[in-house]
Amino acid sequence: MARLARTAGLTDVQQEILSTVRSFVDKEIIPHAQALEHADEYPAEIVEGMKEMGLFGLTIPEEYGGLGESLLTYALVVEEIARGWMSVSGVINTHFIVAHMITRHGTPEQKQHFLPRMATGEVRGSFSMSEPDLGSDVAAIKTRAKREGDDYVIDGAKMWLTNGGSSNLIALLVKTDEGAEKAHQNLTTFLVEKPSGFGEVLPGLTIPGKIDKMGYKGVDTTEAVFDGFKIGADKVLGEAPGKGFSYMMDGVEVGRVNVAARACGIAIRSFELAIAYAQQRSTFGKPIAQHQAIAFKLAEMATKVEAAHLMMVNAARLKDSGARNDVEAGMAKLIASEYCAEVTQEAFRIHGGYGYSKEYEIERLMREAPFLLIGEGTSEIQKTIISRGLLRTFGRP
Repeated sequence: MARLARTAGLTDVQQEILSTVRSFVDKEIIPHAQALEHADEYPAEIVEGMKEMGLFGLTIPEEYGGLGESLLTYALVVEEIARGWMSVSGVINTHFIVAHMITRHGTPEQKQHFLPRMATGEVRGSFSMSEPDLGSDVAAIKTRAKREGDDYVIDGAKMWLTNGGSSNLIALLVKTDEGAEKAHQNLTTFLVEKPSGFGEVLPGLTIPGKIDKMGYKGVDTTEAVFDGFKIGADKVLGEAPGKGFSYMMDGVEVGRVNVAARACGIAIRSFELAIAYAQQRSTFGKPIAQHQAIAFKLAEMATKVEAAHLMMVNAARLKDSGARNDVEAGMAKLIASEYCAEVTQEAFRIHGGYGYSKEYEIERLMREAPFLLIGEGTSEIQKTIISRGLLRTFGRP
């Protein structure tokens, strides 16, 4: 099948990886996604397949057993997987963010301890920044870690952990007493190892059951409650208290590229379903694709897919180059998530009444697309980041 969103300048290795993932998606994800999603069932067999392909080590350096691939490769793989089922991309998203943070900021001991097992998927990461009352004001975090000798004691509640139950490593952002005037300089990231599962998984750490969601099913989204949870000081990421905010923001930039890639994947699939249905369904003696009203919708949808894909690729390549990409990642996340919602809705309209039936895939995509308007920062947060960056660049001398 001809496809939108081709990427120029890929290496032979990148093309081979994407071809393998695309085949896996077509054979192992798309045929099973509807049943798994409607049952809210964790895609265990699909995850095992990804482990066998080495996808959990995609961006982890070769010296630790990974493939050592770029953020661009990661984003394109996520785009392919989200085209099949966004929840599967969620399984690896937070894992990649945590692996990136450890690779960039971890001590040699932390890298050696975690990365080889993360590369195989034995250790799978989750990412915890949000809290029940927090919203986008990260500096207002209430969960606190108090130093007691060689340990810290953590108390508080965290919210919206993707893979909270299935993961066995949490990158956890909490408040510590560093004496800094700026609130974000009193935030520290801990690497919390835990068993997978629900309930009190360790003394002082409880993972309640899954949060029931409108979409994004299959993957577990949870809270995490800390009540006198004790952890060693050597589990501070980089052994640097007070730098957790900057470490997390580095990870969030990766996450925003990921969300843009997921949005592109869903938009591509929505377009594929719409253009196929529009050529099968006939009204007034001809396929509806030949009616100008539908043809124009298809043209606009394809254009939005291409625009979002190009911005996502640009943000990933900037991050790979070592350049600051907060503005570009924000732009990519903003336009990709908004266009995804628009393209998915147009595909839904093209399906007519059948789009409202659970027998049709577009019904699932309609429930998944809105999540991307919120994940890794709302559209309004992206506009704040973009405008600040523009004023920083184009401000008065």
